[in-house]
Parts: sequence; C-alpha cells; structure tokens
Amino acid sequence: MSAHALHEGRDKDLDDLAAMARAELVRLIGASGAWDRDPVWREAFEAVPRHLFVPYYYAGAVTGQQRLWGESPDRRTRERWVRGAYADSPLATRMRDGELLSSSSQPSLMAMMLAELRVEDGHHVLEIGAGTGYNAALLAHRLGDAFVTTVDLEPEITESARRHLAAAGYHPVVVTGDGARGVPERAPFDRIIATCTLTSVPRAWLAQCRPGARILTPFATGLAALAVHDAEHAEGRFLHTSAYFVPLRGATRPEPDIPHLGALPRRTREHELFRFLLALTRGSLDPQEAYALWEREDRPVRERYGITVSGDREWAWLDEPTGPYAWPLPD
Repeated sequence: MSAHALHEGRDKDLDDLAAMARAELVRLIGASGAWDRDPVWREAFEAVPRHLFVPYYYAGAVTGQQRLWGESPDRRTRERWVRGAYADSPLATRMRDGELLSSSSQPSLMAMMLAELRVEDGHHVLEIGAGTGYNAALLAHRLGDAFVTTVDLEPEITESARRHLAAAGYHPVVVTGDGARGVPERAPFDRIIATCTLTSVPRAWLAQCRPGARILTPFATGLAALAVHDAEHAEGRFLHTSAYFVPLRGATRPEPDIPHLGALPRRTREHELFRFLLALTRGSLDPQEAYALWEREDRPVRERYGITVSGDREWAWLDEPTGPYAWPLPD
C-alpha cells in the first residue's frame, strides 16, 4: 500500500472517530439541559467539528505539560487527541511561561452561554476573546458569517483562529485589538458575549450596542447577563452557574489578591458561592464582613446578585440595585 493510501486511511479513521465522538458530545450536552432555552443550538454543535479548532492542546489540568497533537506519528496519540477534543471539558491551547493565554471552553458551558445570549436571526454579535475560533464558528453557523465579529488582543491567536475557521468553512470577521475597546467599525451590536473574566464593564461596549442589546460576560466566578438601555446604562443579574475564564487582557486592571481566610470556618472558606461573594466584593468587603453578610442573608445564590452601570458609576449588588448591599466596581 502506498504512503498516500496509508495517509488517506489514517485520515478516514480519524474522521470516523471524530464523528462518533462529536455525536456523543452532543448527546451529553443535550442531556445536561444546556440548550433547553434555545434547542436550535444543537444543530450548530452537530455541524461544527471542534477537533479542527484544537490541532494541539495540553492534556490534563490547564497547566498540564503533555501536548497532544493531531499530526502525531503515533496512532494512539492521534486517537487520544480526537477523543479529548470532544470531551466536555476545557482545553488549554496556548501557554506562555506557565501562563494560560488561551483555551477552548467546556462545550456544555459554551452551549449554555450561547442559549442564554438569546440571539435571533439578523442579530449582529460581537465576541470578546477569539480563542480557537470554535465559539465564533458556532455563532456563524447559527447567524451567518456577516453577522459575527470576534476580537482578541494577541495576533497569534487571531491568526490561528482565522485558519481554524477557514478549515471548517466559516469566515466571520476576526479582528486583532483590545477587546475592552470593542470593535466600533463593526457596531452597532445586538449581542456581546465575552469568553474572558472582567472586573468592570467597558463603557465602549455599551456605546457600541443598540438599545435593548444583551451582554453576557464572565464576572468574578459567575456569568452576568446585562440588558443595555443606552450608551450610559445597563443592568442585569447573574446566572445560576459558575464560570472560570482567563482575565480580559488589555485595558482592565489586575484583580487584587484574596486576603487570608484562615480565621473563617473551613466549610465557608471552601464554599463555591462564598468564594464568588469574595471575588465580587474585592476591595469593598474584607473576609469577615463578607462572612457576616453571607450568614445574615442565608448564603445567597448567584441569581440574587446583579450589576448596574449608570453614567460614570458601576456597582454590584445583592437583591436590589438600590438596596442596602451594594459595592462599587473599579473604573
């Protein structure tokens, strides 16, 4: 058998394995209820081949050292790469000096976020954080290339995202730039979705949105869904789920460290919702104050918290924007 025939056979084996793995991923996402709000997203996940967007990634934890490569000469390694590409887990795709620069998010979380974005035909969507291009491909499959813009600060990331998108047959607009500044030349937008964690809401986003637009963004360790009223005002609550993303690089300031928590009960220190409260109120509440609020308010769930942007002010709150619990966010 010729080398060409061997290569074709290898590719067909991988394609068949990828198709089976993708079908299983779609089944798992559907069973999780991630797209119950908007089941049409199932079609996008069935159609878009995730493995084309992760030609290599780092196995294990996000700081793992083993690099799996789709062009490995070892058949078992290639098969492991394909199966991992369709696991319902985040994949570390770009590292620098031990720092995670870019990743492919957990597919079921992506599905839930896309469903919660509440897009409609004809909506123009801006994605902050191009990553591998996979999320932009899902959006482009649903809305069409012309309605999707994705931006990232790193030229290497946007260049590889373009290649991945083209290989999968999608051509949304990919921009290299500071996501905190949006993409004014492509505005106005009906939806903005971020795949990086913020410490405050960039005013440029509001200015580039149509009234009634929706912004969905990671914040602290949760997901905030904001309704845009105009260029100066937006407000919304957190969704129920946790969400961990790399920080937005560019215009935002670094987050301060969480103070020592040794004086608090262990079950509180390790409680995911308490950690969310600490992250949301950094610089406003010390751990003891946060703990007192936590107990007094019966350990509030994420949906009780929200964010308001009004003119030059921005704050997080519990229960009501004008209630007794409100914390300013950094400019």
